[in-house]
Amino acid sequence: MEPKAHHLVIGVFTLIAVVAALSFALWLAKSSADREWAYYEIVFDHAVGGLAKGNPVLYSGVAVGDVLDMKLDQANPGHVRVLVRVEQSVPVRKNTRAGLVLANITGSMSVQFSGGTKDSPVLEGSRDNPALITAEPSAFNSLLTNGEVLLTKAEKLLTSANRVLSKENTENLTAILSNAREASDSLLGSRDQLVALLERMDNASKRAAEAASRVSAVSDNANALLQNEGKTVLISMNAAMTGIEQTANRIDQLTRNNEGALDSGLQGIGELAPALRELRNTLRNLNQFTRRLEEDPTGTIWGGPTIKEVSQ
Repeated sequence: MEPKAHHLVIGVFTLIAVVAALSFALWLAKSSADREWAYYEIVFDHAVGGLAKGNPVLYSGVAVGDVLDMKLDQANPGHVRVLVRVEQSVPVRKNTRAGLVLANITGSMSVQFSGGTKDSPVLEGSRDNPALITAEPSAFNSLLTNGEVLLTKAEKLLTSANRVLSKENTENLTAILSNAREASDSLLGSRDQLVALLERMDNASKRAAEAASRVSAVSDNANALLQNEGKTVLISMNAAMTGIEQTANRIDQLTRNNEGALDSGLQGIGELAPALRELRNTLRNLNQFTRRLEEDPTGTIWGGPTIKEVSQ
């Protein structure tokens, strides 16, 4: 009898547990059915990997609903339409933003609402006519997209690096480094000469600076001379030219006024020319007679031959 009693107790306990579980499920289903929902269709223009039916819908991190359905947009397969339900007591407004957030480390995603101001109207939607909301690109999705681009670029970079670090380029780089080392050693060996050369260049630059300073001083003096004394000389030259011009004008006027007298004077000078020639000939003959008279007075006066003494 005792084993049968134990089996009876176990059976009764099992039956009670099943009935309690069914009752809790019915209560939960009734509670869910009695809750009022608002329905929204969110349009995503990017991939929604990790999102599935039944995933929670959050509003600023608080669970307010779940995902009911997901389908591709027939007009544009690149867009995804996600039907969600949210407790009607949660005000989803026109300027409320929708996006995806990472639910856990397994990659599961949740829909999250955020934002919304009191002055914006509340969106109302039913199961048959849900309100339409355009989703914003999520930070996680942007990170994944940028990560893919970054990985692609990193792969190209590694490929280029492998090409750059080929055997031939490595040998060339080794040769370049060796030449650079030899050049640096040569420069170190000529360090004293380089120091002396730099000192001479420094001295030359100082002398050039002194010469430039002197040239600047000379140019300043020349500029001052031109501005002071040069101006006086120019004024004097201007006055002299004015006087010369006035004198030339007077001579020209005098010439025009005495043109007849000048013509007569020039004509008289032309008549005096023969007389002057005769006078010049007479003076020449007189000069010759005087010279002969000095040399031979007797012969010149008497006209006889000159007796010359013969030396013994």
